Amino acid sequence: MTAYLNALGVICALGRGKEEVARNLFAGDCSGMREQAGWVPQRALPVGAVQGELTAIADDMPHHRSRNNQLLLEAALQIRPDIDKAIQNFGRERVGVVLGTSTSGIDEASQGLAHYLREQQFPVEYDYQQQELGAPANFLAEWLQLSGPAYVISTACTSSARALMSAQRLLDLGLCDAVLCGGVDTLCKLTLNGFSALEAVSEQRCNPFSANRNGINIGEAAVLFLMTRQAADDHSIALLGSGASSDAHHISAPEPNGRGALQAMGKALSRAGLQAQEIAYLNLHGTATQHNDAMESVAVAALFPAGVPCSSSKPMTGHTLGAAGALEAAFCWLSLSAENREHALPPHIWDGQADPELPALQWVTKTTRLSSIAPRYLMSNSFAFGGNNVSLIIGDAP
Repeated sequence: MTAYLNALGVICALGRGKEEVARNLFAGDCSGMREQAGWVPQRALPVGAVQGELTAIADDMPHHRSRNNQLLLEAALQIRPDIDKAIQNFGRERVGVVLGTSTSGIDEASQGLAHYLREQQFPVEYDYQQQELGAPANFLAEWLQLSGPAYVISTACTSSARALMSAQRLLDLGLCDAVLCGGVDTLCKLTLNGFSALEAVSEQRCNPFSANRNGINIGEAAVLFLMTRQAADDHSIALLGSGASSDAHHISAPEPNGRGALQAMGKALSRAGLQAQEIAYLNLHGTATQHNDAMESVAVAALFPAGVPCSSSKPMTGHTLGAAGALEAAFCWLSLSAENREHALPPHIWDGQADPELPALQWVTKTTRLSSIAPRYLMSNSFAFGGNNVSLIIGDAP
């Protein structure tokens, strides 16, 4: 069954709202990646932070106060009329919430623990519910007074890609008529120090697939789609196929030959009823680490021997971890949107120094254009620790 993606709310280092994000995305604008100190001791690192004030959580929901939920609220407010229409059409018990995250409110929890160690008591504003992984879905369901299924998936960097897959299953099973799905993750010391301990964080803007690549940048984002069985307008965009695999090669390193990545991409094509040559664009996971880029290059070259226009958008946003899968699916959605009148695609931003050890890929530039003739099919890859792989196909709906 086709899962239509009828509305999109998005906030990240590229901006707030689909118009601003799309404008900066297609321009290859990396200005949102700014160096900040204070996250990791004795290091200043580029991070993809959302700038400016965020809407406050309501006074009657103090247990939901976290930056993570504030980002999610910003995305939800962008599509509030669409959400209200779905509630009116289907009823509160028929609207579900499925989100991906890896941080939830852990930054507030870390601050609370630091306060406890100093003062022997937690701060007044601390609430354990802030840090539970299910907190974002609980917040959204409570704020909107929804009584349909509401849960969070946390599978590291595939979390929100899996949330879209899970949302489609809720529609297919007849458990929901509409699902709010996507992901949210916030910058916090825990993740930045964790990746720094793995020696995976770059002190420069990340440089995916370059011979000079030396690690990731971390970012934050919230993405929210309204997924239904019905199209909202004449130009409909849908999740047409998805595939997942778990090769369990290593707790953090990907399987070097790309076996799990290939399996996920192949499943997505099969479920969409497509051949590889029908994919018009591929948003790569492209973290700019040595092992990920090498594995993904091998897998993509094997599946697309004739080449496919592709790019990594992470130099513009940072790696948004649990939100990355939904964010990069959103970039495919924006590429297909009727508002993208120039038919632009996210350009690949790097130093142009190809790694001779990797298969050559076909990079999107700022002048590359997507066909204006439907149907068009775009793929997005997300790969996570533990060999957890997801590939999504977003396209013009039939």
